[in-house]
Amino acid sequence: MKSATAWRLGMKGMQLLPGPRQRTQLKKPTWIIVLISFVSFFLVCAYVYPPRSAAACYIFSSRGCKALEKWLPPAPARELTDDEVASRVVIRDILNVPLTISLNPKIAFMFLTPGALPFEKLWDKFFQGHEGRFSVYVHASKDKPLHFSRYFINREIRSGEVEWGKISMVDAERRLIANALKDQDNQHFVLLSDSCIPLHDFDYVYNYLMYANISFIDSFEDPGPHGSGRYIEHMLPEVEKKDFRKGAQWFTMKRQHAIIVMADSLYYTKFRDYCRPGMEGSRNCYSDEHYLPTFFSMLDPAGISNWSVTHVDWSEGKWHPKSYEAQDITLELMRNITSIVDSVHVTSDEKKEVQIRPCVLHGDQQPCYLFARKFLPETQNNLIQLFRNYTFT
Repeated sequence: MKSATAWRLGMKGMQLLPGPRQRTQLKKPTWIIVLISFVSFFLVCAYVYPPRSAAACYIFSSRGCKALEKWLPPAPARELTDDEVASRVVIRDILNVPLTISLNPKIAFMFLTPGALPFEKLWDKFFQGHEGRFSVYVHASKDKPLHFSRYFINREIRSGEVEWGKISMVDAERRLIANALKDQDNQHFVLLSDSCIPLHDFDYVYNYLMYANISFIDSFEDPGPHGSGRYIEHMLPEVEKKDFRKGAQWFTMKRQHAIIVMADSLYYTKFRDYCRPGMEGSRNCYSDEHYLPTFFSMLDPAGISNWSVTHVDWSEGKWHPKSYEAQDITLELMRNITSIVDSVHVTSDEKKEVQIRPCVLHGDQQPCYLFARKFLPETQNNLIQLFRNYTFT
């Protein structure tokens, strides 16, 4: 009996101690719980503190941020400041109010120049016979120009000093727009420099712009040092780095957008204070290249073309575009420029990514450019001689 009792007690004790298989079954739920807890913690952290660098993205996903963003729920929208709410309400209302139809719609040609207009005779040829369909405004920042064409006489506005790369350049643009808006018939606004020339005849330019439902404002995302590398976090919260854009200074815009530019103070102030040469870390930011491209990309992206209708040649890779000399002006050159149908942007980072997009208007691919720069004064006679040939459509 004693041995039987001991045997039963021994067996009972052995039942309390799990065998190898039983131990595994008990540990599995523990590992599952740990794994689920870890994944849940990761998801919560990623949602609340989304990774902000490319390196962080690749730690969590071999496909980078894009794969991670598809997997995670969308981050909560940032709450707008009072100033942003007020600004966007004004902008929305301006965009939604139907424009008063003018019986005599005109284009405002706004010339931003330090002094004389070397191509005034060429522009005179361009304007002839189209009186009443355009207005001319001249912002001469240094010397009052002597005019040869009747279309330019007494067309100067009160001008201010302009320094290259500084906010005074944007101030001059706004000054031109404000004066041009006084005329209710001005429905489209074109910014031109003293080195700009027309590439087509007046009728072609008029129809191209007046029947477009967009503004031709250049805007593209450049991750390199000459793009978002110029951004500074003092622009927060209104302007985030992901919204920072670059583009050509030379624009054309419809009346609604011109009014919006004059109504804006919030975003203009950000660029006035935090986009200038010699910023922190020796960064040079130029407002005329970033303010309007960023502003419209944020607030009315569908309302702009993302290309400028003013052609420039950046193939020399310098701070300024190629300057055309008299010997460069041939019929072949001019026709080559007028026949371009793709807009090209190149990023300033090491990749030098080439972004090519067709110039589409009314659903059809069109020539991209109506004007061109940078032409030296010595080219005027050659351009006048060729004008009817290269502007023929």
